[in-house]
Amino acid sequence: MKNSNLSSKVKVYVVPIVLIVFMWLVLFVPALTIRFWQAWIFWCGFAIITFFITVYFTNKNPEFLKRRTKTKESKVSEKPPSILKLYYMGFILPGVDFHFNISREPVWLVIVSNIVAFMAYIFIFYVFKENSYASTVIQVEKKQQVISSGPYSMVRHPMYLGMVIISLFIPLALGSYISILPMFFIIPITTFRIKNEEKVLLRELGGYKDYCSKVRYRLIPLVW
Repeated sequence: MKNSNLSSKVKVYVVPIVLIVFMWLVLFVPALTIRFWQAWIFWCGFAIITFFITVYFTNKNPEFLKRRTKTKESKVSEKPPSILKLYYMGFILPGVDFHFNISREPVWLVIVSNIVAFMAYIFIFYVFKENSYASTVIQVEKKQQVISSGPYSMVRHPMYLGMVIISLFIPLALGSYISILPMFFIIPITTFRIKNEEKVLLRELGGYKDYCSKVRYRLIPLVW
């Protein structure tokens, strides 16, 4: 039994480790150097927070981490246009930018942007604590209930709000002005995602319709 529990905990750490290694490759390979100092700041902060979240939920709520490892959608949903995949260029271009020394962004802006991105990531952790049913796929589980406390009292999808903020500040955190444009695709991508998710929630999650009438805004307070 102990060996089984140990094996489960080890498996939980595989996903964040793979994600962190993959992020390192995406940032540094296009730069063709490990002297990409802006990337070291962002990557180290990203790795530390990711490991903290993993350790926290491994001890407090391991079932939540299992949900986060799911990648296959169980619900049929409309897919966004393929052109929106240009968003991923926002992670590759900063290295190219650094290699050719294009943007020459001031150090203070890099530091401030990293702080904002990390605060948004910590905000997502707070969202996870509030809603243990937050998943990477669109699904409604048997015992799932509507969450209306904490950040969910302001917008219906606070996790996506955090993701949008992180995405928009990553280019500046990595010292790259030219990467801002593809990162803006996170907005239509998130819009598509939220609309598809709400169709499922309205259909399958009891009380969600009443929640929508109380919390009017999906993503940004007073805007949408």
